[in-house]
Amino acid sequence: MKTSLVHFLSTDNLRLPGLLYEPEIKTKQAAIFLHGCGSSSVFYKPEMNIFADIFTRHNIAFFPFNNRGAHLIKTLKQESGNEESEAERITAGTYYEIISDCTKDIDGAIHFLRGQGFETFYLIGHSTGANKIAVYHYNNTKNPISKYILLAGGDDTGLTYEMMGEKRFKQALTRCEKELRNGNGDKPVPKYIYPEPYSFRALYDVINPEGDYNTFPFYEYLNNQKLSEKPLFREYQSINKPVLVVYGEHDEFCYGNVPACIEALKEHTKSQTDAAFEIIPETGHGFDGKEKELGGLMARWLTSSLH
Repeated sequence: MKTSLVHFLSTDNLRLPGLLYEPEIKTKQAAIFLHGCGSSSVFYKPEMNIFADIFTRHNIAFFPFNNRGAHLIKTLKQESGNEESEAERITAGTYYEIISDCTKDIDGAIHFLRGQGFETFYLIGHSTGANKIAVYHYNNTKNPISKYILLAGGDDTGLTYEMMGEKRFKQALTRCEKELRNGNGDKPVPKYIYPEPYSFRALYDVINPEGDYNTFPFYEYLNNQKLSEKPLFREYQSINKPVLVVYGEHDEFCYGNVPACIEALKEHTKSQTDAAFEIIPETGHGFDGKEKELGGLMARWLTSSLH
């Protein structure tokens, strides 16, 4: 297996780092991996090596990269496109991230991989990365990805509503909307409103029931309680390509009922879509201790469904 530390440009010219794992025998297939939010980074995840070993043995290159939402706050370089101008330093990270910007990162990764000679692309997303796949497809249904793997997609909007209660949740939404109208979107949210570090713009993106982030509204579905006007699972339901959905048996963000969350997704999967659903026993949201089992499941599904 050949391993390279690489950098590439998103479609809005942010320079992003990644790890490209390639089989010894040249392949045209590459699996792109999207990490979750918070302090996530593919460079801190030993399972990347486990997945890479399994994928490359199945003749699939593996490309995990740090998107613009990696780390809580991170400085990135944005190229100007002018060789005579220096790159501008941009502050990014979960604190600032808007989920719809994932399209710029994913398309940049595909462009980079095409330049390396790859022609067939798979997209894997864990946690918020799974939400990003749904948003990416909804906004660009004619994208070049052949197959999707959604790992433990989360309901951040519903979980926040459950944690805060209706009154505090609505107060947080109202405050975010006010700060955005006043041009204060990048200012920090006080901890009495929300305990984790977010800008008003990013927090609103996460908790707004009508927003792109609300792609897996399990809370609304399980409790028959509408928080949003948009159709439930709208972004996920747009997927019309082969998709594998995987959760851990004890995923701590599935309201204690992983099977019901899986059933909700089955109900909202397009009838003509080639879809598979798996629950890995004795593990949670991060698939801790089951990385080899998960890697093998993903690789077998990709290779067995090749046409």
